[in-house]
Order: sequence, then structure tokens, then C-alpha cells
Amino acid sequence: MKKLLKKFKKTPKVAVLRLDGVIGGGSRFGGPSLSDAELAPLLERAFRKGKPDAVALAINSPGGSPVQSSLIGARIRRLSIETKTPVFAFCEDVAASGGYWLACSADEIFVDESSIVGSIGVISASFGFQDLLQKQGIERRVHTAGKDKSMGDPFRPEKPEDIERIKALQKTIHDNFIAHVKTRRGEKLAQTDLFTGEIWVGASAVDLGLVDSVGHLVPMMKFRYGEDVKFIFHGKKKSLLSKFGLTAASNIASSIEDRALWSKFGL
Repeated sequence: MKKLLKKFKKTPKVAVLRLDGVIGGGSRFGGPSLSDAELAPLLERAFRKGKPDAVALAINSPGGSPVQSSLIGARIRRLSIETKTPVFAFCEDVAASGGYWLACSADEIFVDESSIVGSIGVISASFGFQDLLQKQGIERRVHTAGKDKSMGDPFRPEKPEDIERIKALQKTIHDNFIAHVKTRRGEKLAQTDLFTGEIWVGASAVDLGLVDSVGHLVPMMKFRYGEDVKFIFHGKKKSLLSKFGLTAASNIASSIEDRALWSKFGL
């Protein structure tokens, strides 16, 4: 009788989706990206195909676009509510800035003892080349309709009013980030200022309420859903060019920016 019951017993299923890379609008010719448009079909399948008992997100991201972070996070929450499926986030090397935004879209967040999380802030970085142009005798010619259209032009000296406007924009985005974290983490957060852009490692993040516990995906899901739990992995198909290691020349600048984001965390 026990064997018969076991035969018809439903096997628990956990859908697994990797969110790995810099968050942005995506790159051409199949380059790595984390964008709402790219992830939409994967997330739909993860939540709906086979009616999984849970969705596990393996996150490894230093952040990127705040808008794409918000869109992806909102999609995760909507699908979780619509399908009544709990979401678990497992942070790997880094879940910082936009990567932490995505982690907060889960119902519970787990980290490795050496995972880096946090960086709840907004940054804008650029270069100034106006002195170089002058030394080389190069004349910069820019014509705009609208006096603020050339704001932040790296070939012209910074203007105090431009800096003020950029800081105002950053504050709005930062406030949105803080509101998202407070909404998702609520009373779990320690009564201290966690929104300075600082980062924390492993158990320190647990103590501050930024994450729930130290734990890895497979053993934690087996603990929650039993040793016979079935893992269903969802991922993007590689393009023909990326399979042969070919990339577009137009992606070089984007790759440099991506590397800069990772290098902030020693990776």
C-alpha cells in the first residue's frame, strides 16, 4: 500500500533561473545581458510551466540599470502573486546595487558566507577631456536646441548647475531603491542606516536583516521540499555567434563598462 501511495504521490518541483550579469538594456549578437525583455519569456516559463512548488533565483550581479532592475523585480513579484508561487533568492559572488534589488523581489534571500550584498545607492561616472582637446588643438563644435541638451558633455568643463541636476536625479532613483528595500524587507531590517551604498559580506548581511540566512540552493530546497525534489532549470539559448566565441565590435565599450562594475567588488 505504501509503495502504491508513493507511486502516485506528486514529486515536488523547483524551477531554477540564473540571473547572472550586469543589468541593462542588453547587447547585440547574443552578448550577455539581464533585461526585462530578455528575461520575460524565461520568467513566464519558470513560474507557469509544470506548476512548480517554488522558483529559485541564482543571482550573481553587480547591478546596472535601475529601470531594468525595477522592471524585472516587478515582473517576478507579479508572477509570484498570480501563480501563488514562493520565490527564493540565492546570492552567489555578488548581489549588489541592482543585483540586490532583484534579490529583494524574492520572499527569502540566502547568501554564501562570502557573498557580497548591499550597495544600496546610485552612481554616475564619466570622464572629462576638455584639457586634452585644447592641448591637441581640437575644436569641439556642438549645436543644441535646448540649453540643457549637452548636460554632462565630457568634452566641456563641468557646470555647477549640471552637477546639481544630476544629483537631484540620483536622489529620486535612490529614494525609489530605498522604498523597494523597505517594502520587501520591512521589519527585518536593522535600525541603522543601510542605504549609504556600503556593502556587506555573508553573515554580516544576515545580522542586518538584508538577507535571511546563509544557505545554498540545492541543499536548502531539499530541506524545504524533501530529498526527492526535482529541479527544473531554465536558461537562455546561446546565439550562433556566441557559440563560436564571436562578438560584435560595437560591444567593446559595453564590455569595458561591465568589467568596471564587477571590478568594484574585486571580481
